[in-house]
Amino acid sequence: HSPRVAPAGSSVKKRRKEKKRALSDDDVADIQHTEDFLIKPESRVPQLDTSQWPLLLKNFDKLNVRTTHYTPLPSGSNPLKREISDYVRSGFINLDKPSNPSSHEVVAWIRRILRVEKTGHSGTLDPKVTGCLIVCIERATRLVKSQQSAGKEYVGIVRLHNAIESEAQLARAIETLTGALFQRPPLIAAVKRQLRVRTIYESKLVEYDPERRLGIFWVSCEAGTYIRTLCVHLGLLLGVGGQMQELRRVRSGILGEMDNMVTLHDVLDAQWQYDNHKDDSYLRRVILPLEKLLTSHKRLVMKDSAVNAICYGAKIMLPGVLRYEDGIELNQEIVVITTKGEAICLAIALMTTAVISTCDHGIVAKIKRVIMERDTYPRKWGLGPKASQKKMMIQKGLLDKHGKPNENTPESWRREYVDYRDASRKEAAAGHQAAPEVDRAAKVSIASALMLLLYTSVSPMICTHLAPDFWSSDDF
Repeated sequence: HSPRVAPAGSSVKKRRKEKKRALSDDDVADIQHTEDFLIKPESRVPQLDTSQWPLLLKNFDKLNVRTTHYTPLPSGSNPLKREISDYVRSGFINLDKPSNPSSHEVVAWIRRILRVEKTGHSGTLDPKVTGCLIVCIERATRLVKSQQSAGKEYVGIVRLHNAIESEAQLARAIETLTGALFQRPPLIAAVKRQLRVRTIYESKLVEYDPERRLGIFWVSCEAGTYIRTLCVHLGLLLGVGGQMQELRRVRSGILGEMDNMVTLHDVLDAQWQYDNHKDDSYLRRVILPLEKLLTSHKRLVMKDSAVNAICYGAKIMLPGVLRYEDGIELNQEIVVITTKGEAICLAIALMTTAVISTCDHGIVAKIKRVIMERDTYPRKWGLGPKASQKKMMIQKGLLDKHGKPNENTPESWRREYVDYRDASRKEAAAGHQAAPEVDRAAKVSIASALMLLLYTSVSPMICTHLAPDFWSSDDF
Protein backbone atom coordinates (compact mmCIF):
# COMPACT_ATOMS: atom_id res chain seq x y z
CA HIS A 1 0.00 0.00 0.00
CA SER A 2 1.27 3.50 -0.81
CA PRO A 3 1.50 5.82 2.24
CA ARG A 4 -1.21 8.46 2.57
CA VAL A 5 0.05 11.96 1.90
CA ALA A 6 -1.67 14.72 3.89
CA PRO A 7 -2.89 17.62 1.77
CA ALA A 8 -0.77 20.77 1.92
CA GLY A 9 -3.68 22.82 3.26
CA SER A 10 -4.06 20.66 6.39
CA SER A 11 -0.45 21.30 7.57
CA VAL A 12 -1.02 25.07 7.23
CA LYS A 13 -4.21 24.79 9.29
CA LYS A 14 -2.36 22.72 11.91
CA ARG A 15 0.35 25.38 12.26
CA ARG A 16 -2.30 28.10 12.62
CA LYS A 17 -4.04 26.11 15.38
CA GLU A 18 -0.74 25.69 17.24
CA LYS A 19 -0.16 29.46 17.06
CA LYS A 20 -3.64 30.18 18.40
CA ARG A 21 -3.27 27.66 21.25
CA ALA A 22 -3.21 29.54 24.58
CA LEU A 23 0.09 29.69 26.45
CA SER A 24 0.28 28.06 29.87
CA ASP A 25 0.71 30.22 32.99
CA ASP A 26 4.33 29.05 33.36
CA ASP A 27 5.11 30.01 29.74
CA VAL A 28 3.58 33.47 30.24
CA ALA A 29 5.55 33.95 33.49
CA ASP A 30 8.82 33.00 31.75
CA ILE A 31 8.12 35.39 28.87
CA GLN A 32 7.25 38.23 31.28
CA HIS A 33 10.53 37.80 33.17
CA THR A 34 12.81 37.36 30.12
CA GLU A 35 11.41 39.50 27.29
CA ASP A 36 11.70 43.28 26.96
CA PHE A 37 8.32 45.00 27.14
CA LEU A 38 8.11 48.50 25.70
CA ILE A 39 5.44 50.66 24.06
CA LYS A 40 7.26 51.31 20.80
CA PRO A 41 6.69 54.39 18.58
CA GLU A 42 4.89 52.35 15.93
CA SER A 43 1.44 50.95 15.20
CA ARG A 44 2.43 47.27 14.76
CA VAL A 45 0.50 44.68 16.81
CA PRO A 46 2.73 43.06 19.50
CA GLN A 47 3.37 39.29 19.28
CA LEU A 48 2.31 38.39 22.85
CA ASP A 49 -1.33 39.22 23.60
CA THR A 50 -1.30 42.49 25.59
CA SER A 51 -3.68 41.01 28.19
CA GLN A 52 -0.64 38.93 29.25
CA TRP A 53 1.81 41.84 29.39
CA PRO A 54 3.11 42.45 32.92
CA LEU A 55 1.83 44.90 35.53
CA LEU A 56 1.02 48.44 34.28
CA LEU A 57 1.51 47.57 30.57
CA LYS A 58 -1.38 45.09 30.59
CA ASN A 59 -3.84 45.83 27.73
CA PHE A 60 -1.87 48.96 26.77
CA ASP A 61 -3.22 48.70 23.18
CA LYS A 62 -6.71 49.44 24.57
CA LEU A 63 -5.55 52.85 25.85
CA ASN A 64 -6.47 55.95 23.85
CA VAL A 65 -3.55 57.03 21.64
CA ARG A 66 -2.71 60.73 21.66
CA THR A 67 0.45 60.26 19.59
CA THR A 68 2.84 57.42 18.70
CA HIS A 69 5.78 59.74 17.90
CA TYR A 70 8.52 59.87 20.52
CA THR A 71 12.20 58.99 20.87
CA PRO A 72 12.83 55.93 23.10
CA LEU A 73 15.69 56.45 25.56
CA PRO A 74 17.92 53.58 26.74
CA SER A 75 17.43 54.56 30.41
CA GLY A 76 15.16 52.76 32.87
CA SER A 77 14.07 49.12 32.61
CA ASN A 78 11.09 46.81 32.80
CA PRO A 79 10.05 46.50 36.50
CA LEU A 80 10.53 42.70 36.42
CA LYS A 81 14.04 43.00 34.91
CA ARG A 82 15.58 45.60 37.21
CA GLU A 83 19.00 44.91 38.72
CA ILE A 84 18.50 42.90 41.93
CA SER A 85 19.60 45.80 44.17
CA ASP A 86 17.11 48.16 42.47
CA TYR A 87 14.48 45.40 42.39
CA VAL A 88 14.65 44.97 46.19
CA ARG A 89 14.65 48.74 46.84
CA SER A 90 11.60 49.20 44.58
CA GLY A 91 9.56 46.29 45.89
CA PHE A 92 7.15 45.12 48.55
CA ILE A 93 6.31 41.85 50.31
CA ASN A 94 2.79 40.47 50.77
CA LEU A 95 3.57 38.93 54.16
CA ASP A 96 1.56 36.37 56.11
CA LYS A 97 2.08 37.91 59.55
CA PRO A 98 2.50 35.30 62.29
CA SER A 99 0.66 35.45 65.61
CA ASN A 100 2.31 37.08 68.69
CA PRO A 101 4.91 39.55 67.30
CA SER A 102 3.65 43.08 66.64
CA SER A 103 3.56 44.58 63.13
CA HIS A 104 6.40 46.92 64.09
CA GLU A 105 8.62 44.01 65.18
CA VAL A 106 7.92 42.06 61.97
CA VAL A 107 8.80 45.07 59.79
CA ALA A 108 12.02 45.63 61.78
CA TRP A 109 13.02 41.97 61.28
CA ILE A 110 12.52 42.25 57.52
CA ARG A 111 14.60 45.44 57.46
CA ARG A 112 17.41 43.55 59.23
CA ILE A 113 17.15 40.43 57.02
CA LEU A 114 17.22 42.37 53.72
CA ARG A 115 19.77 44.91 55.01
CA VAL A 116 17.80 47.94 53.82
CA GLU A 117 17.42 51.36 55.43
CA LYS A 118 13.68 51.90 55.27
CA THR A 119 10.55 49.72 55.49
CA GLY A 120 6.88 50.46 56.14
CA HIS A 121 3.61 48.57 56.31
CA SER A 122 0.05 48.93 55.02
CA GLY A 123 -1.76 49.10 58.36
CA THR A 124 -1.12 47.79 61.86
CA LEU A 125 -2.29 44.33 62.89
CA ASP A 126 -2.63 43.51 66.60
CA PRO A 127 -0.01 41.02 67.90
CA LYS A 128 -2.45 38.07 68.01
CA VAL A 129 -3.93 38.83 64.56
CA THR A 130 -2.50 36.99 61.53
CA GLY A 131 -2.76 37.47 57.77
CA CYS A 132 -2.04 39.96 55.03
CA LEU A 133 0.52 42.64 55.92
CA ILE A 134 2.00 44.54 52.96
CA VAL A 135 5.60 45.48 53.82
CA CYS A 136 7.01 48.19 51.53
CA ILE A 137 10.79 48.49 51.06
CA GLU A 138 12.81 51.71 50.50
CA ARG A 139 11.31 53.44 47.43
CA ALA A 140 7.97 51.63 47.78
CA THR A 141 7.42 53.27 51.20
CA ARG A 142 6.19 56.28 49.21
CA LEU A 143 3.01 54.25 48.60
CA VAL A 144 2.45 53.33 52.25
CA LYS A 145 -0.05 56.11 52.96
CA SER A 146 -2.29 55.18 50.02
CA GLN A 147 -2.16 51.49 51.05
CA GLN A 148 -3.03 52.29 54.67
CA SER A 149 -6.24 54.02 53.57
CA ALA A 150 -7.29 51.14 51.26
CA GLY A 151 -10.18 48.83 52.25
CA LYS A 152 -9.56 45.63 54.21
CA GLU A 153 -11.22 42.19 54.51
CA TYR A 154 -11.18 39.96 57.59
CA VAL A 155 -12.31 36.51 58.71
CA GLY A 156 -12.94 36.36 62.45
CA ILE A 157 -14.32 34.14 65.21
CA VAL A 158 -16.79 35.62 67.69
CA ARG A 159 -17.62 33.92 71.01
CA LEU A 160 -21.10 34.57 72.40
CA HIS A 161 -21.53 34.56 76.19
CA ASN A 162 -24.93 32.83 76.12
CA ALA A 163 -26.89 30.61 73.74
CA ILE A 164 -29.09 32.15 71.03
CA GLU A 165 -32.28 30.83 69.45
CA SER A 166 -30.89 30.00 65.99
CA GLU A 167 -28.02 30.49 63.56
CA ALA A 168 -30.29 32.70 61.44
CA GLN A 169 -30.52 35.20 64.32
CA LEU A 170 -26.71 35.61 64.32
CA ALA A 171 -26.62 35.88 60.51
CA ARG A 172 -29.26 38.66 60.61
CA ALA A 173 -27.36 40.54 63.34
CA ILE A 174 -24.09 40.40 61.37
CA GLU A 175 -25.80 41.67 58.21
CA THR A 176 -27.50 44.43 60.26
CA LEU A 177 -24.11 45.82 61.29
CA THR A 178 -23.26 47.24 57.85
CA GLY A 179 -22.95 50.80 56.60
CA ALA A 180 -21.61 53.69 58.71
CA LEU A 181 -21.15 52.67 62.37
CA PHE A 182 -20.00 54.53 65.48
CA GLN A 183 -16.92 52.95 67.06
CA ARG A 184 -14.72 53.71 70.04
CA PRO A 185 -11.28 52.00 69.98
CA PRO A 186 -10.95 49.14 72.52
CA LEU A 187 -9.08 49.60 75.80
CA ILE A 188 -5.95 47.82 74.53
CA ALA A 189 -5.67 50.10 71.47
CA ALA A 190 -2.61 52.36 71.26
CA VAL A 191 -4.62 55.36 70.02
CA LYS A 192 -6.76 58.02 71.67
CA ARG A 193 -10.17 56.52 72.50
CA GLN A 194 -12.35 58.97 70.58
CA LEU A 195 -15.72 58.14 69.06
CA ARG A 196 -15.36 57.73 65.28
CA VAL A 197 -17.40 56.63 62.28
CA ARG A 198 -16.24 53.64 60.20
CA THR A 199 -18.00 52.00 57.24
CA ILE A 200 -18.68 48.26 56.96
CA TYR A 201 -19.20 47.55 53.24
CA GLU A 202 -20.35 43.93 53.53
CA SER A 203 -20.46 41.18 56.16
CA LYS A 204 -21.80 37.62 56.36
CA LEU A 205 -21.85 34.59 58.64
CA VAL A 206 -19.73 31.67 57.39
CA GLU A 207 -20.40 29.05 60.08
CA TYR A 208 -21.85 28.72 63.60
CA ASP A 209 -21.25 26.09 66.29
CA PRO A 210 -24.16 26.28 68.80
CA GLU A 211 -22.49 23.92 71.32
CA ARG A 212 -19.38 26.07 71.77
CA ARG A 213 -21.25 29.32 70.86
CA LEU A 214 -18.58 30.20 68.26
CA GLY A 215 -19.39 31.95 64.99
CA ILE A 216 -17.07 32.43 61.99
CA PHE A 217 -17.82 35.59 59.99
CA TRP A 218 -16.35 37.50 57.01
CA VAL A 219 -16.33 41.29 56.82
CA SER A 220 -15.23 43.86 54.21
CA CYS A 221 -14.64 47.25 55.79
CA GLU A 222 -12.98 50.67 55.68
CA ALA A 223 -9.40 51.10 56.91
CA GLY A 224 -9.27 51.76 60.66
CA THR A 225 -12.29 49.61 61.58
CA TYR A 226 -11.95 47.76 64.90
CA ILE A 227 -13.30 44.21 64.50
CA ARG A 228 -12.95 43.67 68.27
CA THR A 229 -15.43 46.53 68.82
CA LEU A 230 -17.68 45.09 66.10
CA CYS A 231 -17.85 41.75 67.98
CA VAL A 232 -18.82 43.56 71.22
CA HIS A 233 -21.59 45.41 69.34
CA LEU A 234 -22.73 42.09 67.86
CA GLY A 235 -23.11 40.64 71.36
CA LEU A 236 -25.06 43.72 72.51
CA LEU A 237 -27.35 43.50 69.47
CA LEU A 238 -28.14 39.84 70.25
CA GLY A 239 -28.61 40.63 73.95
CA VAL A 240 -26.20 37.90 75.11
CA GLY A 241 -22.82 39.65 74.99
CA GLY A 242 -19.87 38.65 72.83
CA GLN A 243 -16.16 39.07 72.22
CA MET A 244 -13.64 38.43 69.47
CA GLN A 245 -11.85 35.12 69.79
CA GLU A 246 -9.58 35.11 66.73
CA LEU A 247 -8.96 37.27 63.65
CA ARG A 248 -7.20 36.98 60.29
CA ARG A 249 -6.86 39.65 57.59
CA VAL A 250 -7.51 38.02 54.21
CA ARG A 251 -7.18 41.10 51.99
CA SER A 252 -5.46 44.49 52.18
CA GLY A 253 -6.24 46.86 49.30
CA ILE A 254 -6.03 44.91 46.04
CA LEU A 255 -3.86 42.07 47.45
CA GLY A 256 -5.28 38.99 49.15
CA GLU A 257 -4.17 35.64 50.56
CA MET A 258 -3.82 34.11 47.10
CA ASP A 259 -1.67 36.93 45.68
CA ASN A 260 1.86 35.61 46.26
CA MET A 261 1.62 35.68 50.06
CA VAL A 262 4.89 34.62 51.74
CA THR A 263 6.11 33.93 55.29
CA LEU A 264 9.06 35.33 57.23
CA HIS A 265 10.87 32.02 56.61
CA ASP A 266 10.54 32.60 52.85
CA VAL A 267 12.16 36.03 53.19
CA LEU A 268 15.01 34.61 55.30
CA ASP A 269 15.60 31.66 52.93
CA ALA A 270 15.51 33.86 49.81
CA GLN A 271 18.12 36.24 51.23
CA TRP A 272 20.30 33.29 52.37
CA GLN A 273 20.14 31.74 48.89
CA TYR A 274 21.20 35.02 47.28
CA ASP A 275 24.02 35.63 49.79
CA ASN A 276 25.48 32.10 49.53
CA HIS A 277 24.70 30.99 45.97
CA LYS A 278 24.18 34.33 44.16
CA ASP A 279 20.81 33.01 42.96
CA ASP A 280 18.20 35.80 43.00
CA SER A 281 15.27 33.75 41.60
CA TYR A 282 13.77 33.04 45.06
CA LEU A 283 14.20 36.69 46.13
CA ARG A 284 12.40 37.85 42.96
CA ARG A 285 9.47 35.55 43.82
CA VAL A 286 9.25 36.76 47.43
CA ILE A 287 9.52 40.49 46.60
CA LEU A 288 7.13 42.03 44.06
CA PRO A 289 7.63 45.32 42.13
CA LEU A 290 5.77 48.32 43.58
CA GLU A 291 3.90 48.69 40.25
CA LYS A 292 1.70 45.73 41.27
CA LEU A 293 0.11 47.90 43.98
CA LEU A 294 -1.02 50.41 41.31
CA THR A 295 -2.67 48.10 38.76
CA SER A 296 -6.18 49.27 39.77
CA HIS A 297 -5.40 52.96 38.99
CA LYS A 298 -6.18 54.68 35.69
CA ARG A 299 -2.99 55.12 33.62
CA LEU A 300 -1.29 57.97 31.79
CA VAL A 301 1.72 57.04 29.59
CA MET A 302 4.39 59.76 29.21
CA LYS A 303 7.20 60.29 26.69
CA ASP A 304 10.67 59.29 27.89
CA SER A 305 11.89 62.89 27.49
CA ALA A 306 9.30 64.14 30.04
CA VAL A 307 10.04 61.58 32.77
CA ASN A 308 12.92 63.28 34.61
CA ALA A 309 11.18 66.66 34.56
CA ILE A 310 8.21 65.08 36.41
CA CYS A 311 10.63 63.49 38.92
CA TYR A 312 11.89 67.04 39.64
CA GLY A 313 8.31 68.28 40.19
CA ALA A 314 7.32 69.66 36.77
CA LYS A 315 3.64 69.85 35.87
CA ILE A 316 2.22 66.99 33.81
CA MET A 317 1.53 68.77 30.53
CA LEU A 318 -0.52 67.48 27.61
CA PRO A 319 2.25 67.56 24.93
CA GLY A 320 4.19 64.92 26.93
CA VAL A 321 1.29 62.41 27.01
CA LEU A 322 1.44 59.40 24.66
CA ARG A 323 -1.57 57.35 25.80
CA TYR A 324 -4.37 57.74 28.35
CA GLU A 325 -7.08 55.51 29.76
CA ASP A 326 -10.85 55.72 29.35
CA GLY A 327 -12.97 56.92 32.26
CA ILE A 328 -10.54 59.39 33.87
CA GLU A 329 -12.61 61.76 36.03
CA LEU A 330 -11.76 65.18 37.48
CA ASN A 331 -9.77 64.99 40.77
CA GLN A 332 -9.36 61.21 40.41
CA GLU A 333 -6.09 59.62 41.59
CA ILE A 334 -4.19 58.24 38.58
CA VAL A 335 -0.76 56.68 38.00
CA VAL A 336 1.70 58.21 35.50
CA ILE A 337 3.93 55.58 33.83
CA THR A 338 6.79 55.29 31.34
CA THR A 339 6.71 53.36 28.06
CA LYS A 340 8.50 50.50 29.87
CA GLY A 341 5.75 50.25 32.51
CA GLU A 342 7.58 51.96 35.40
CA ALA A 343 5.53 54.11 37.79
CA ILE A 344 6.72 57.75 37.75
CA CYS A 345 4.25 59.27 40.20
CA LEU A 346 0.74 59.30 41.60
CA ALA A 347 -1.22 62.34 40.38
CA ILE A 348 -4.61 64.04 40.67
CA ALA A 349 -6.35 64.40 37.30
CA LEU A 350 -7.18 67.98 36.24
CA MET A 351 -8.64 66.87 32.87
CA THR A 352 -11.17 64.17 32.05
CA THR A 353 -10.64 61.68 29.22
CA ALA A 354 -12.99 63.71 27.01
CA VAL A 355 -11.05 66.95 27.60
CA ILE A 356 -7.67 65.26 26.96
CA SER A 357 -8.93 63.97 23.61
CA THR A 358 -10.03 67.46 22.46
CA CYS A 359 -7.16 69.67 23.74
CA ASP A 360 -3.63 70.28 22.47
CA HIS A 361 -2.18 72.14 25.48
CA GLY A 362 -2.77 72.39 29.20
CA ILE A 363 -2.04 70.74 32.54
CA VAL A 364 -3.38 67.17 32.59
CA ALA A 365 -2.69 66.39 36.25
CA LYS A 366 -0.91 67.67 39.34
CA ILE A 367 1.61 65.50 41.16
CA LYS A 368 0.50 63.90 44.43
CA ARG A 369 3.56 61.72 45.17
CA VAL A 370 6.69 61.17 43.07
CA ILE A 371 7.72 57.49 43.11
CA MET A 372 10.66 57.26 40.70
CA GLU A 373 14.14 58.37 41.75
CA ARG A 374 15.50 61.54 40.11
CA ASP A 375 17.93 61.15 37.20
CA THR A 376 16.81 57.59 36.40
CA TYR A 377 16.17 59.11 32.96
CA PRO A 378 18.41 61.85 31.46
CA ARG A 379 17.55 65.53 31.77
CA LYS A 380 15.81 66.74 28.61
CA TRP A 381 14.66 70.24 29.50
CA GLY A 382 16.52 73.50 28.87
CA LEU A 383 17.60 72.32 25.40
CA GLY A 384 15.21 74.46 23.31
CA PRO A 385 16.18 77.52 21.19
CA LYS A 386 15.25 80.13 23.83
CA ALA A 387 17.03 78.25 26.63
CA SER A 388 20.16 77.84 24.46
CA GLN A 389 20.12 81.56 23.58
CA LYS A 390 19.71 82.44 27.26
CA LYS A 391 22.73 80.31 28.26
CA MET A 392 24.85 82.00 25.58
CA MET A 393 23.80 85.48 26.79
CA ILE A 394 24.71 84.55 30.40
CA GLN A 395 28.18 83.48 29.20
CA LYS A 396 28.64 86.79 27.32
CA GLY A 397 27.48 88.83 30.34
CA LEU A 398 24.31 90.11 28.63
CA LEU A 399 22.26 88.53 31.46
CA ASP A 400 23.20 88.01 35.11
CA LYS A 401 24.04 84.54 36.48
CA HIS A 402 20.35 83.89 37.26
CA GLY A 403 19.27 84.76 33.70
CA LYS A 404 17.78 88.13 34.74
CA PRO A 405 18.27 91.32 32.66
CA ASN A 406 21.17 93.61 33.64
CA GLU A 407 22.55 96.91 32.27
CA ASN A 408 24.04 95.11 29.19
CA THR A 409 20.82 93.34 28.18
CA PRO A 410 19.61 94.29 24.65
CA GLU A 411 16.29 96.13 24.47
CA SER A 412 14.89 93.56 22.03
CA TRP A 413 15.33 90.79 24.65
CA ARG A 414 13.61 92.87 27.35
CA ARG A 415 10.72 93.54 24.98
CA GLU A 416 10.23 90.02 23.57
CA TYR A 417 11.20 87.61 26.36
CA VAL A 418 8.51 86.74 28.93
CA ASP A 419 9.68 85.34 32.27
CA TYR A 420 6.69 83.28 33.43
CA ARG A 421 8.16 82.84 36.90
CA ASP A 422 8.12 86.61 37.46
CA ALA A 423 4.55 86.82 36.13
CA SER A 424 3.36 84.10 38.52
CA ARG A 425 5.09 85.80 41.47
CA LYS A 426 3.43 89.13 40.65
CA GLU A 427 0.03 87.43 40.44
CA ALA A 428 0.62 85.75 43.80
CA ALA A 429 1.66 89.08 45.38
CA ALA A 430 -1.41 90.81 43.94
CA GLY A 431 -3.58 88.00 45.32
CA HIS A 432 -2.08 88.45 48.82
CA GLN A 433 -2.76 92.21 48.73
CA ALA A 434 -6.32 91.70 47.55
CA ALA A 435 -7.05 89.06 50.20
CA PRO A 436 -7.46 91.48 53.20
CA GLU A 437 -9.87 93.66 51.18
CA VAL A 438 -11.93 90.60 50.21
CA ASP A 439 -11.96 89.40 53.84
CA ARG A 440 -13.12 92.84 55.07
CA ALA A 441 -15.89 92.99 52.47
CA ALA A 442 -17.02 89.48 53.40
CA LYS A 443 -17.07 90.36 57.12
CA VAL A 444 -19.13 93.53 56.48
CA SER A 445 -21.66 91.63 54.35
CA ILE A 446 -22.03 88.87 56.98
CA ALA A 447 -22.46 91.43 59.78
CA SER A 448 -25.05 93.30 57.74
CA ALA A 449 -27.01 90.13 57.01
CA LEU A 450 -27.01 89.18 60.71
CA MET A 451 -28.23 92.64 61.76
CA LEU A 452 -31.04 92.53 59.21
CA LEU A 453 -32.03 89.05 60.39
CA LEU A 454 -32.05 90.28 64.00
CA TYR A 455 -34.30 93.26 63.18
CA THR A 456 -36.79 91.19 61.20
CA SER A 457 -36.95 88.41 63.81
CA VAL A 458 -37.46 90.79 66.79
CA SER A 459 -40.49 92.59 65.42
CA PRO A 460 -41.89 93.50 62.02
CA MET A 461 -42.99 96.85 63.52
CA ILE A 462 -39.43 97.73 64.63
CA CYS A 463 -38.16 96.69 61.22
CA THR A 464 -40.70 98.94 59.50
CA HIS A 465 -39.72 101.97 61.60
CA LEU A 466 -35.96 101.44 61.38
CA ALA A 467 -35.64 100.20 57.82
CA PRO A 468 -35.21 103.62 56.03
CA ASP A 469 -32.49 104.84 58.44
CA PHE A 470 -30.91 101.40 58.52
CA TRP A 471 -30.49 101.14 54.74
CA SER A 472 -29.20 104.75 54.44
CA SER A 473 -26.39 104.18 57.00
CA ASP A 474 -22.72 104.18 55.96
CA ASP A 475 -22.37 100.44 56.68
CA PHE A 476 -24.56 99.68 53.67
